[in-house]
This record gives sequence, structure tokens and C-alpha cells, in this order.
Amino acid sequence: MADKYRLPTNIPPASSILVGTAVRIPERPPTLTEVVMQLSLSEDPGRLLEVVTSQVGPAPGGRYRHWDTLRRLPPPPNLTHQEWWAAIKFARSSLRRELPLKDQSGRPFGYCLPDIVLEMLHGIDRDASGRLEMPEPIANPHTRDRYVQSSLIEEAITSSQLEGAATTREVAKEMIRSGRPPIDRSELMILNNYRAIKLIAEFKNQPLTPEVVFTIHRTLTHGTLEPGPNPQNLRVPGDGIGVYDDRDNTLLHAPPLAEEIPQRMSSMCDFANHQPTGVFLHPVIKAIVLHFWLAYDHPFVDGNGRTARALFYWSMLSQGLWLVEFLSISSILCKAPSKYSRSFLYTETDENDLTYFIVYHLKVIRRAIEELRAYLARKLAEVRETEILMRSRVTVNHRQLALLSHALRHPGFRYTIDSHQRSHNVSYQTARTDLLDLATRGLLDQTRAGKAFVFSAADELPERLKALTT
Repeated sequence: MADKYRLPTNIPPASSILVGTAVRIPERPPTLTEVVMQLSLSEDPGRLLEVVTSQVGPAPGGRYRHWDTLRRLPPPPNLTHQEWWAAIKFARSSLRRELPLKDQSGRPFGYCLPDIVLEMLHGIDRDASGRLEMPEPIANPHTRDRYVQSSLIEEAITSSQLEGAATTREVAKEMIRSGRPPIDRSELMILNNYRAIKLIAEFKNQPLTPEVVFTIHRTLTHGTLEPGPNPQNLRVPGDGIGVYDDRDNTLLHAPPLAEEIPQRMSSMCDFANHQPTGVFLHPVIKAIVLHFWLAYDHPFVDGNGRTARALFYWSMLSQGLWLVEFLSISSILCKAPSKYSRSFLYTETDENDLTYFIVYHLKVIRRAIEELRAYLARKLAEVRETEILMRSRVTVNHRQLALLSHALRHPGFRYTIDSHQRSHNVSYQTARTDLLDLATRGLLDQTRAGKAFVFSAADELPERLKALTT
């Protein structure tokens, strides 16, 4: 799916299109009212009761399926597809919780909490806010910032790629780390995204307001939009902005009227800051609903998807789910963007049932956590392997060996001649010789802090050590 700002026809189409993902509109399922009416009119007057009491749950087989998928599967014995769907809808209706978000007709969105959702929420609770199983590289304050930085860069790149940015990861990472100016729109989108994600961390302890949303959006779209009809680049009546299928220009989502944007954004911020649902709302579900809410309202002429994902991060961080700083949600979405789009469409076509989007997003979060753990495991294995090679093949004394082992596990740690002298109980000159020798070999970076020398692990220290051992 892609935003399209309908510009005059003399402007080339490419200037009004962000590359999106082609998706098929799913078949709209029968509503609960329709299936009840059909069963009530059947020749068997007791059939409705049999269907309702058929022990079919809201997510048969642990899958929260939409009618568009279910109608292609074999139904259980003694049930037609329509009856199977009716039984599922009855089970879901008993679990449904309504939200303050309403569609264009004033009908509320809602969600269910089947076992599959509760199970994933439990796992995220354990991993995203707990401390007992925190991975050592994240627990360690000397390595934490390095992993946050890597995650910020990855999220900035992939979130922009979802909206059409076209550049390689290597080039984008080089731009951000070197601080050079972007050379095209794609690089500017990525840099903007990086700045916005850093900004969100500053906002995490502040309430969400329309002004905060505008600031995040302005940061995300800086320099990439033509001057709009208003300072906030909000939609205006009659602009024709919607979400379209890139294959045939089919309208996939018509957002609420532009005149409603101020009121709807105010309601969204109230929801973000409080809990006006009448029942307990899990923090992760709240963040996911906030993501959907902004994407559904589509308030801006462009950049709605990036802003929606940014608000998801803000909500997670503001509610103490700290591990999200290390996760790149968009990198998972980029691998199967059609599923991301389909979860929106399933929600809209099935009586505003947000459970489809929630289930999909929970799976994305779980996968991002799993990928983080796998990444950390690889990095720790690389450190151990490098330490073994270094101990057997790099010609250094025992003090230098101890310092390099520490530096491998604590990137960013700062060493001084005094600290090295005290650690090993040697003379100042011996400590100075040790550190200068490692700096000369390119294993430590040497800078000054006032009159004193300061040393830290060189970039790509494991690779440099391996090069010395070959």
C-alpha cells in the first residue's frame, strides 16, 4: 500500500507515488447478524443452537483467521463454511472489547483476547520489560549504547524503505555514522527517520499531544515534501488522498473526512495518555492500537506510515517496555510487507475487528526479539572466537591481552594510562608503553581529554584482531 497525493495530471505520476506493495482486497465476510439471520431461517429450527454450542473457539488451531482464508479450508465435520464462520463469530463476540476509535460511520473498533494473544503478550512482558534475563551486552552500560545505535540505524533504514526509500544499507549506515549530508531523497528520508526515532526517546516521559505528533511528523518528512496547504501538512477536503493498490490504482482505504482530523487526533492523544476503555488495556496492545489509529486516520498528505510506527515506539517506551529500543520492527515488516497491509484490510472488512492487526503485530514483535537474541548470540560467539585466536597468535604481553579481552566485551570503554597502571600495578612508563603500542597497531583509538591520553577499542576490533592472526 502507498500514500498518493493526487496532483494535477501534468505532473509525472512518479512524483505523486511512494512505492508500495500490491495487495488483494479480501472478500468481506458475512457479519454476525447476517449469519444469525440465515441460520434462523433454516428449515431446522434447532440448527442455530447446535452451531452456537459446537465448541468452536475464536481461533481454531491457534490461528485467528479471516473469512477470506477460512472459506478455502475444509470445515469441521457436520458444519458448513457459513456455520463454521458463525460459530467462530459467536465465540469472538463474547470476548470482544470495544475501543474509543471509531470508523467513518461512527462504529467502534474492538479486539479479542484469545489464547494466542495472551500467550504472545506473556512472552513480550517477560522479554521487553523484565530484568532477570537481560542479555549481558544490553545489561552492560558500556555496550548498551552501541546496540541502541545499531538498532536506531536499522529501524531508520527499513522504515524508510517501506515508504519507498531506495538505497543500500551499507550506504545509509555510512551516511549516518560519518555525519555526511544526504545526497538524494531516499537518504534524506532515512536520516529524517533516524532523527525522529532519537527524538522519540526524548518524548517518552511527556504526554502525547497533537503538537508532539506534528513535531515527529515534521522531523520525519523534513525536506521531502512540497509546501502543503497548512503548516502541519494535514489533509484538506477534496485532496483525494487515500491508500491505493499500486498495480491498478484500486482504492484500498479511504480515510475519515479531513474536517474530522483535529477532533480525531485529540481523541487519539487522550487514548495514548489515559485508559478510557473501561477495562484493563495491556500496554503492548495500547501501542499497537495507537499505531493502527494514526494509520487509519491518515491525517497527513504523506509520511503516515512512518509516523504511525514512530508512535508505536513512543507508546512502548513511555510504558516502560525498554527492550523496544533494541528492536527494529520495520526490518520484519519489510520482509513481508503484503502481510502488514493485509492485517489492516482484514480489520476493516470484518466489522472493525482489530485482533487481526494485533495478532500480526505481536508476531512481528516476537520475531524481532528472537532476531535480537540470535544477533547477540552471534556477536558473543565472535568475541569468544576472537579471544581464543588472540591468546594463541597475537604477540602481546599479559597486560595487553587482558585489556584487549576487556575491550572486546566492552566496546566504548575508555582506558587511561593511570587506570592501566593501577589495574596491573606497574610503572607509569610501562602502562604508557602498553597502550601506545596497541594504538600503533590500530587496535586502540587514541584521543585527548585535557592533557591526558584516552584510549578506546578501535572500530571493528574483532576484525582487526583476526587479521593479525592470519
